[in-house]
Amino acid sequence: MTLVTALTALTALTACTAGRGAVVGTPGAAGVRDPYFPRLGNGGYDVTHYDLSIGTDAAAEQLSGTAVITARATQDLSAFNLDLAGLEVRSATVEGRPAAVNRAGRELTLRPDAAVADRLREGRTFRTVVRYAGRPRTVTDADGSDEGWLRNAHGAVALGEPTGSMSWFPGNHHPGDKASYDIRVTVPEGRSAVSNGELASRRTEGGRTTFHWRVREPMASYLATVAIGRYTVRRTVTREGLPVVTAVDPGSAGASARVLARIPEMLAWGEKRFGPYPFSSAGAIVGRPGDAEYALETQNRPFLPGPPDPVLLVHELAHQWFGDSVTPASWRDMWLNEGFATYAEWLWEEDHGGATVRESFDEAYADRSNWAFPPSRPPGAADLSRPPVYGRGAMVVHRIREEMDDDEAFFALVRGWLGAHRHGNASTADFTAYAQKSAGVDLTEVWDSWLDGGSRPVRG
Repeated sequence: MTLVTALTALTALTACTAGRGAVVGTPGAAGVRDPYFPRLGNGGYDVTHYDLSIGTDAAAEQLSGTAVITARATQDLSAFNLDLAGLEVRSATVEGRPAAVNRAGRELTLRPDAAVADRLREGRTFRTVVRYAGRPRTVTDADGSDEGWLRNAHGAVALGEPTGSMSWFPGNHHPGDKASYDIRVTVPEGRSAVSNGELASRRTEGGRTTFHWRVREPMASYLATVAIGRYTVRRTVTREGLPVVTAVDPGSAGASARVLARIPEMLAWGEKRFGPYPFSSAGAIVGRPGDAEYALETQNRPFLPGPPDPVLLVHELAHQWFGDSVTPASWRDMWLNEGFATYAEWLWEEDHGGATVRESFDEAYADRSNWAFPPSRPPGAADLSRPPVYGRGAMVVHRIREEMDDDEAFFALVRGWLGAHRHGNASTADFTAYAQKSAGVDLTEVWDSWLDGGSRPVRG
């Protein structure tokens, strides 16, 4: 047999074997090379839907869960990874067939059975089921703050920014992979479980209650939340018919009532400034002081660790447009979330008898902490929540407005940006290109001096 004949026969045998379901393709990447979290997220597939079912004990110390993950392969896959911290994997299947699971820290590698190889070809949709259990962990962020599964005296709250969601469910935990969700939480009767989206059902049986929350619009996993406790849950609607769901710990109820009653007003104000509210419900979750170290813009209803003041609530609701609907492509783009949400604070205060936007700008300009680094280039993961990302980010937004010198055109640019990337992801480069094209003036000085510059520019 000649070499050519042998190679031809081998090629034919390989094709025939592949047709019978042999392993094809290559493993998906174990990370997506985020500038600050290179191992976060996974390559080779795009999640379209998470169906999560979790149960906890009375103290919310132990968790058992099943994650049904529907995804589309973006390459021919022989294996792929999921992010999961701490919890033990009991079993995993891909397309109904057992999959081998290897673990290295927070990385799970699943190797599907060869019989389902055709289902993992590029462009095809496949379903993975992971059953897991254990004591969910608190994750310590690079800046020393706690996230993940945060237990408290009356239950727990799950907060995910930037990496904490892997503490309570397996997934592709990078903001670049958004999906819809069904989240079912089973807790002892008498406790409430509040999550994102809308309540699809509530059922009590055998002393335990299951709450089923459904998220129709795409959501980054760091925005997913579950709050378990003795919350008082109230559902109202705005004049336009938008459901507003608030869940308040009884210890914070009295001090929160007046501020939470203003949510419809705040949403209407936001729509005038930023365009249509991007989700099918709104609201807030209010815990007790000490439940967490910070507020977080969890999708549909931000989490607030105690009674909020109006400006903080405006900030977190503004994130529903900036961050939740238009989500950063990587964590380097976080200033797009926080700069615009901080600017929303300035606008709200000016519109409601507080400091003018110019006064807020001048105060931020005088604050030396805002000039530690450019908002577009935090030095490391520990710097993502430092003042330049917020205050200097807001100054960048206002400098665009000043350069345009036309408020109607400026807010049209903002609404256009949000509309163009609604329910998607966007980077700093996407924003600067859009703004430069839409502004009608040269914004080079804004980018060079205010967004990317290493020193404080002279204020004209």
